[in-house]
Amino acid sequence: MPQPSLHAVVHGRVQGVGFRFYTLEEAEKLGVGGWVRNRDDGTVEVYADGESSQLESFLTWLERGPRSATVTRVDTHWDTTEEPVFPHFTIRG
Repeated sequence: MPQPSLHAVVHGRVQGVGFRFYTLEEAEKLGVGGWVRNRDDGTVEVYADGESSQLESFLTWLERGPRSATVTRVDTHWDTTEEPVFPHFTIRG
């Protein structure tokens, strides 16, 4: 059965504020698989797969981020996968 996946790029003051750590924590709390990483342009990139309701909650969290961050925009791309690609959530680079 196809499962939704979310690719997001988070803009704002999102590096050097613990964003990746808090994203990992939130993903684990919601039961979402995938990864998060800093990009050279100062944004944070996120890929997640899971149930629709999990991903919607995760995106809502990404749009505000942790208190230490200032999120100005989140670019999103939704897709589907046949099976969960990532059983766990990790921090990359």
